[in-house]
Amino acid sequence: MMNRIAILGAGESGIGAALLAKAKGYEVFVSEFALISEERKALLDAKGIAYEDGGHSAEKLLTFPEVIKSPGIPYAAPMVKQIMEKGISLIDELEFASRFSNGKVIAITGTNGKTTTTLLTYHLMKEAGMDVGLAGNVGDSWARQLVDGDRAWWVLEVSSFQIDGFKKLKPQVAVILNITPDHLDRYEYRLENYIHSKLNLVKNMDNQGHLIYFKEDQYIWRGLKELSVQANIHQISIAQKVENGAYFDGSQIHYSTGKGFQIIDTASLPLKGHHNMVNVMAAAQAVIAAGADEERAMKGLTTFKNAAHRMEKVAELNGVEFINDSKGTNVNATYYTLAAYQSKPIIWIAGGVDKGNDYNELAEVVKSSVKALICLGKDNEKLKFAFGQMVPQVMETQEMRQAVQMAQQIAQAGDVVLLSPACSSFDLFKNYMDRGEKFIEAVKEMETVK
Repeated sequence: MMNRIAILGAGESGIGAALLAKAKGYEVFVSEFALISEERKALLDAKGIAYEDGGHSAEKLLTFPEVIKSPGIPYAAPMVKQIMEKGISLIDELEFASRFSNGKVIAITGTNGKTTTTLLTYHLMKEAGMDVGLAGNVGDSWARQLVDGDRAWWVLEVSSFQIDGFKKLKPQVAVILNITPDHLDRYEYRLENYIHSKLNLVKNMDNQGHLIYFKEDQYIWRGLKELSVQANIHQISIAQKVENGAYFDGSQIHYSTGKGFQIIDTASLPLKGHHNMVNVMAAAQAVIAAGADEERAMKGLTTFKNAAHRMEKVAELNGVEFINDSKGTNVNATYYTLAAYQSKPIIWIAGGVDKGNDYNELAEVVKSSVKALICLGKDNEKLKFAFGQMVPQVMETQEMRQAVQMAQQIAQAGDVVLLSPACSSFDLFKNYMDRGEKFIEAVKEMETVK
């Protein structure tokens, strides 16, 4: 009898899962609450995959023994509730894809820094000559790639939403960078639920696996105390020496190889800031745990180019640096970015959709280094209340071009104009990428005028 599977959501993960399921002989049905793009409809039609959009047909979906849910759909969604109430197996695309891969997995999670660390780990493994693929929250879905072939290793960026859909997926190497309050609306506004979700990444690991985590993160070790972890532990630290793992002493990274410690001089690295040192250490430990040629892998540290919109230097005009950190969508991410540039006066562009932000975390770094705040959002009252008495100059606008022009007018040589919003982008922009692109366009226009 033919296996049958339904897929909720026709985004990248849903389409990828549908293509893989079809290739493996499943009867597949894709259901999208919104509208499916014409391009994706054409692809599904070409592969003979049944689909619906503009709503879910419960009577049809509830006949399937298993459903793959898009990570973006909350468990509180009515259709998801019905599926769960009926006892139907509900999984994530990565869980489904793992059934058809013999490759070993490096799974990387954390509230912040996931993408940078995932891309860096992938880059170092490629530089070491390993057969490696990249998937999860970056690039093409894992399932879609497996239609064309497997790899010996897969580096996956995984969110808590994806981990929630794991049943048997077992990483060979798991990396947990940090846990800070985020997405709590998906976890009954309970931080403990979010912590448990992240740490479920290690639940299937055995003593052949490796867990790498940031030692100074109180939420990680609070969660680990409640677990019986079988994997080999590697700690990373920016505050103290560690016995097995890596630590940063302020200028150099010391990382263990199993035969002692080696040193990385961070002055030559393209990544800057203490938070990025955590990312570098995590990636270094991950590739060593994966058995990469250490010398070849570490040479790749100096040739790495990070993804766009993450502490990205756009231009330097009249001695003023313009930095695009549009991916700084929460307070914790923005804290690390401000800290990375605090040796220079900062003109800070911030604001957007507030996710219940507590700006107290930023007070010290803002007080010491921000000379002007430009609020870019439809509602800037909370930002102005938090920093109005702390920052010498506060302005506001709802237009990116005007924000950049305001910054240019007050900037002096040696200053940094920093877009790091600490908020989501959906009030004025399509997403953080759109916001970052608008910033780049506005800066490039000034370059042209010059």
